Amino acid sequence: MAPRKRKAPATPKRPQPVSSSRRRSTRIGSSAEKSKYFESDSGSGSDSDDAHVAKRAKTGDGTKYSGRRGPKVESDASEDEYEAPDDDDDEEEDEEDAADEASGDGSEEEQDKLKPYKPVKKKGAKPPLKTGRDKDKNDFDKEDDSDEDNMVTFIPHVKLRELDGVEYADEKLHRNTLLFLKDLKANNVRSWLKSNDAEYRRSLTDWNSFIETLTPRIVDVDDTIPELPAKDIVFRIYRDIRFSKDPTPYKPHYSAVWSRAGRKGPYACYYLHCEPGGKSFVGGGLWHPEAESLRRLRASIDERPRRWRKALVEDDRLRRTFLPKSKKGDEKSIFKAFAVANANDALKKKPRDYPQDHRYIELLKLRNFTISKKIPDDVFTSDDGVDQLMEIFGDMVGYIAHLNSIVMPEDGDDDDDDDDDEDEDNANGEATDATD
Repeated sequence: MAPRKRKAPATPKRPQPVSSSRRRSTRIGSSAEKSKYFESDSGSGSDSDDAHVAKRAKTGDGTKYSGRRGPKVESDASEDEYEAPDDDDDEEEDEEDAADEASGDGSEEEQDKLKPYKPVKKKGAKPPLKTGRDKDKNDFDKEDDSDEDNMVTFIPHVKLRELDGVEYADEKLHRNTLLFLKDLKANNVRSWLKSNDAEYRRSLTDWNSFIETLTPRIVDVDDTIPELPAKDIVFRIYRDIRFSKDPTPYKPHYSAVWSRAGRKGPYACYYLHCEPGGKSFVGGGLWHPEAESLRRLRASIDERPRRWRKALVEDDRLRRTFLPKSKKGDEKSIFKAFAVANANDALKKKPRDYPQDHRYIELLKLRNFTISKKIPDDVFTSDDGVDQLMEIFGDMVGYIAHLNSIVMPEDGDDDDDDDDDEDEDNANGEATDATD
């Protein structure tokens, strides 16, 4: 008996291609599944030609492919291999697709479909990198916008005042300098000062030359004062408004100070203030001294009051010039007038470490130790204005030396052996009078 012939296993049937009214996309998907493009071509070689003919028939109406994919064809899970078509067929099919897309009747529907596709921005997506040409264009646009926003405003400068036949001189101020300060007080804004910058510069130069003329005269009466340039003793007109309730940006006055260290330092000083309208004055002393200097001043009042009596009570020139309402030789009257003149910023209560019933409690409450005298405006413009100012400055030389000997003592300034004995005798005398 002949051996039985073995039959080959039945080949599974391939699914028939699903007919669709839509043309298949030539795009290659990026999914993990096998491509369905070649499944219909694996049956027979003649299928590809028929498909091409059918494809031309479909696209002959001028309708463009909308970009949407047709229904997917499920592949056989048991299929491990598939037959790859020739590359020539792919190239021919791509050329035919391009020709089909180029053919159209130019209808509105076709024009709408031909509009370029705009991708939708996702949140958090990074913007595309700009090329050099794009950057230049954007920068140019930004410059145009900035030019429109930052418009430059030209402020015309006001002409200088006429001299009226009076030239500027070093030994006195010109009348235009005082007029400028009056106008600055009435127009205390930045725009006004910018438009009157030339007048401001001229008035400042006039003030500096006047101060430089006055400096050697002060040095003659007080040899402890160095002869410094105007820039080291003249205050600027710009105000610090960071912590002030007054928003005005400028001081409506000129001022200068002479001390052993110029504008700054712990030393007592001579002060000149020029503000038209009855507010000009000559002053001197210590304004808001440092904590250590204030401690030394209070200790001196408490321990050595005789030095204060000598500086304020016994100096009659100082009393007549700066404390004219006090009585001559009257310690209580003179000390009270001095305390009233410095009542600004004084303590409401007694300072720490001192009793409330202290004999000089009103002096111990003070935080400023200054003397001043008002002067008329014409002192600055008169020919003998420097002489008038020096008479006032000369009356405070002893007081300035007294303050400096306390806050910055030198050798021999603390020798005051008779103070304690005299104070004790006075205290005993007052106690005896009270007993009687």
